[in-house]
Amino acid sequence: MSQRTAIFPGQGSQAVGMGRDVVAAWPAARRVFERAAEVLGRDLASVCFEGPPEALEATDVQQPAIFTTSVAIWEAIRERSPSLCRFDSMAGLSLGEYTALHLAGALDFDDGLRLVQERGRLMQAAAAARPGGMVSLMGADEGQVHELCREASAEGPIAPANFNCPGQIVVSGAKAACERIVALAEAAGVRAVPLKVAGAFHSPLMAPAAEALRAALAGVAIRRPRIPVIANVNAEPHQDPDTIRAWLVEQLVRPVRWQASIEYLIRAGCSEFVEIGPGRVLTGLMRRINRNVSATAVGDAAAVQRLEVSP
Repeated sequence: MSQRTAIFPGQGSQAVGMGRDVVAAWPAARRVFERAAEVLGRDLASVCFEGPPEALEATDVQQPAIFTTSVAIWEAIRERSPSLCRFDSMAGLSLGEYTALHLAGALDFDDGLRLVQERGRLMQAAAAARPGGMVSLMGADEGQVHELCREASAEGPIAPANFNCPGQIVVSGAKAACERIVALAEAAGVRAVPLKVAGAFHSPLMAPAAEALRAALAGVAIRRPRIPVIANVNAEPHQDPDTIRAWLVEQLVRPVRWQASIEYLIRAGCSEFVEIGPGRVLTGLMRRINRNVSATAVGDAAAVQRLEVSP
């Protein structure tokens, strides 16, 4: 049997209605949302299922909402058949790294949920204090992106934030620098797409959020994961509670190495990836990273019902 990896999405994968049909079909998924309401003191199910979209797009709501929806889908899969939840490794994009750590046994659900809510609040506050943005650069290699950032930095700090897949690198920084890099990229024949985000995530502008997150992580019980979980900042497996805390803090101010993470897993023998959570962003990226591996998105009740383990 091929090695299997569960992967979990981050911000941007949300959509009004996410999780609704899974909760209707699987009692285990409903219990996850009920527990989230008890922990947070608010009804996440309502905003996930009914919206409005602008409420779901707020960073401090979006992060716990995606975390809870992803865990609910996981529990639906496990209720259908525990064997479907047997994975050799896990990874998650940005916020999704917390989902992976929880489901690999490193974090309790309550602690993970409180952490991602606090993470979202801190990121929102840092973005409000120092406005910034993010731009997706299509068709440029890493060296070209670094050069474009160097030129645009005359307008303010800007740096690579997400190495998603071949030909897609996202940069993050001050608003003026983001505007400048769009012009520079277009002049260089690189397609530049400004992203609809609240701030300059995964960049040094998130330093105040990172320091506050360090304090929050210090008060949370963290265990060594039962199976390897790949860290965003270096595409290496998390080792122990101390490295988990350190690497999650670094994740806020350093780029997400998603392509390198997937390539590490493929070299380690993984040939089957299952994206668990709302949307199919990671499955789409997988097609551009390596088409020779299997990638399946499980984001609704029908997909839970269809999921099988490859021979």
